[in-house]
Amino acid sequence: MQLLQTLLAAGLLASTAVAHPGGHDVLPSMSDIQRRSGLAKRCAGAVGEMNRKRWAKRQAKRGLEARAGNATFEIATEAPYYDVLQNDTCVLAPTVTEGPYVWPRSQTLRQDMTEGQPGIPMTLDVGVLDMATCEPLENVLMDFWHCNATGSYSSFTKLSPNTAFADLLEAMNITDSFEIGVTDLHTDDTTFLRGMWPTDSNGMMEMKTIVPGFYIQRSIHIHVEAHTDWVLAPNGTISSGNRVSTGQIYINETLSQQLMALEPYVSHTQINRTTNDEDSVFDQDTVGGYNPVIDFVAEDGVDVANGVIGYITIGIDTTDIQTGSISGAPAS
Repeated sequence: MQLLQTLLAAGLLASTAVAHPGGHDVLPSMSDIQRRSGLAKRCAGAVGEMNRKRWAKRQAKRGLEARAGNATFEIATEAPYYDVLQNDTCVLAPTVTEGPYVWPRSQTLRQDMTEGQPGIPMTLDVGVLDMATCEPLENVLMDFWHCNATGSYSSFTKLSPNTAFADLLEAMNITDSFEIGVTDLHTDDTTFLRGMWPTDSNGMMEMKTIVPGFYIQRSIHIHVEAHTDWVLAPNGTISSGNRVSTGQIYINETLSQQLMALEPYVSHTQINRTTNDEDSVFDQDTVGGYNPVIDFVAEDGVDVANGVIGYITIGIDTTDIQTGSISGAPAS
């Protein structure tokens, strides 16, 4: 509780320069893609080094040794699911859609956003780099949300995950008037699988959650936003800040097949799962050579069914402040 109060105070004392997020449905310009692609390539070595340090630190806690290589590094474990981390993991693409299930009133400051939801335990081990300098970024508020094992989002639990979104809008008599980040579709006050936490002095943070399930027309994904100069409301939700990155991160198809064959995911049989190759938003997140796919290892070094750790390094452009209203956020 003391840590929470300290962080709340830090957020409330942060700079009040404000730019609020809104919906984004179109791809960035080619010049913007080329510029950021160049920055991402220049920071590849820094990304690999940040991954190595985070992995080595975690392995040291378990009494394991990490052997570094040039472009990849290997971890000595008994039977790792995935034993190599690539240097290109990962720089998010320029801002893409937040999706219709963004709801800042349900995003609260915490490091464990599970809330007892059933599923395979997952820890996201996240590093954040400044794309302009390739240096770690401190005190960036990382904001995550995703669906549960059967495809439902908190705050929208009365909207069927098995019904196409266009059909949901039609049933609610909302068609041309719908706007992401503006139109209020929330149905309840649940908050599961939503959370925020700032990066430390090394540009690192962790979030505990579960492996997401899937819903109609979308592959398995996690939404993520990065906020600088953030200010929190007294209840731990974001009041204002500079949103400098919005994207989605994904699970590779091989691991997705393995995880979705386990309970409770395998019981979601009402619809077929959309793969990354079939997903329309995945193309936006990978434009310009970006790689938003998380690197995973089994938490116990043996079996992913017992839990996974996902490593991802996110590069952001702190000068590219996204504007628009924070949907559902309390007034600042």
